[in-house]
Amino acid sequence: MIPPVAAPAFLAQVGWGQAAVVPLAGDASFRRYFRVIDGARRAVLMDAPPPHEDPRPFIAIAEHLTENGFAAPRILARDLEEGLVLIEDFGDLRVKEHVEDQPEAERDVYRRAVDLLAALHRLPAADVPPYDRAVYQREAGLLTQYYCPAVGLPVDEEGYVRAWDMVLPIVEQSSSPVVTVLRDYHAENIMLIDGTASHGLGLLDFQDALAGHPAYDLVSLLQDARRDVPPTLEAAMLDHYCAIANPPADFDTAYAVLGAQRNAKIIGIFTRLWKRDGKPRYLSYLPRMWDLLERDLAHPALAPVAEWFAANVPPDKRHHALEDHVPA
Repeated sequence: MIPPVAAPAFLAQVGWGQAAVVPLAGDASFRRYFRVIDGARRAVLMDAPPPHEDPRPFIAIAEHLTENGFAAPRILARDLEEGLVLIEDFGDLRVKEHVEDQPEAERDVYRRAVDLLAALHRLPAADVPPYDRAVYQREAGLLTQYYCPAVGLPVDEEGYVRAWDMVLPIVEQSSSPVVTVLRDYHAENIMLIDGTASHGLGLLDFQDALAGHPAYDLVSLLQDARRDVPPTLEAAMLDHYCAIANPPADFDTAYAVLGAQRNAKIIGIFTRLWKRDGKPRYLSYLPRMWDLLERDLAHPALAPVAEWFAANVPPDKRHHALEDHVPA
């Protein structure tokens, strides 16, 4: 977490030349974040190094969100050639740590997060690519591409694609509106901020937004890869969303399909982060992801995919199959 070589010149050019730059966070991509401190001023430096990262989608979605009354970080300065963006600092109070420290606040915070989604879903989708069949299949395929080889399983990859082709039309033919899907809307990417604007919640990590089904971000929030959301809370928040958004009757089925698709994708991604990128800590999340995936696969609409898993991924190759690789 050493600041990029170009950072001092960039910060000096935009009026932050005397600021201290301290590590803030990395994430599952090549992006890194640093806090920039100059007296009472605070900002965050995003390092999105080309060619691996392109900060322009983040900037575009941030501006779309703020223009529509949501709390995304304001863009203070940018150097697209170097992949450097100086953004508003939302502080350190993430939803994840807040509800773990104050469990009595969990229901209220999640209710506000659902309210925010419902408000976002009342708007036309941003000018972003569609979340279409090709993307769904490519993402779901990360499980057979990375996880199955990691546990020594030769599987029927063509059958896997066919199984998803049988269930994805449920999402594609849904009468739900096409909305902006942030794609990583969960407790580690939502900040508690001052004020009542945007439900007191600040948004992060939305640069991969697509235009798709409104159930996806609800799944991301309520079937969180990184923390246990009690099933009772998940059910209550689904009911709350339905009460305020009045989605069509097929919403619950689409929620299950997208839950299974997302959880299969994340199992593949977290395995890739270990195998390719040397980040074994992500393996500790896999038992939770398998629990969530199996819950979604129990929905009758997922029968073709559930049958594929039953035939190709036996129980001893699921929940704890990679636990020997998790660091102590």
